[in-house]
Amino acid sequence: MRPRPAFLAPLLLVAAAAAGAPAPPRVAFLGDSLTAGLGVAESDAFPAVVARLLGEDGLAIRVVDAGVSGDTTAGGLARLDWVLRSDPGVVVVELGANDGLRGLDLARTEASLKRIVERASRGGRTVVLLGMHVPTNYGPEYTREFAAIYPRVASETGALLVPDFLDGVGGVAAMTQPDGLHPNAAGHRRLAKNLLPVLRKAVLGRKRAAPR
Repeated sequence: MRPRPAFLAPLLLVAAAAAGAPAPPRVAFLGDSLTAGLGVAESDAFPAVVARLLGEDGLAIRVVDAGVSGDTTAGGLARLDWVLRSDPGVVVVELGANDGLRGLDLARTEASLKRIVERASRGGRTVVLLGMHVPTNYGPEYTREFAAIYPRVASETGALLVPDFLDGVGGVAAMTQPDGLHPNAAGHRRLAKNLLPVLRKAVLGRKRAAPR
């Protein structure tokens, strides 16, 4: 699945701004099949759902869904510049799960993730990093070290962190599709709620920083 180019597909605009008001901040979601909404309608994927929830709070955003199924942190890093061409004020980074499921080298995963956050932060952008956990397929030590990457990268870069983005979804049959991995529509709603408090903080920060 290819990302939807911002210059070809219309951005999802929630709660249109009043006439004469500054344009709502653009939020780019850089991720894998979770962001792409594999197996569910685009409107049911968590980027669209969290945008609607923010809209209900009166916080309009424009969503750029740059989710590519199967992507890794290295893949996300390789296409980051393309995503940043959409000029987002906020970048949500949802990557690493495929690295962990494939047992990739954790040092390389962390290095790629840190470079993504550092580069995405340039120019005053706000970055939200979504923390992940993976099953113990490669042993408990690998699982612990994988989970520790996200708070460490957030601490070193100043990114806003959602500590356990998959809370209430990962391993919960009622929240996943038959493959046991990808969220169903209910699972995506839970993911959106997990993200909502931190993304609200990021969006409010952009609104305060906007020139008047």
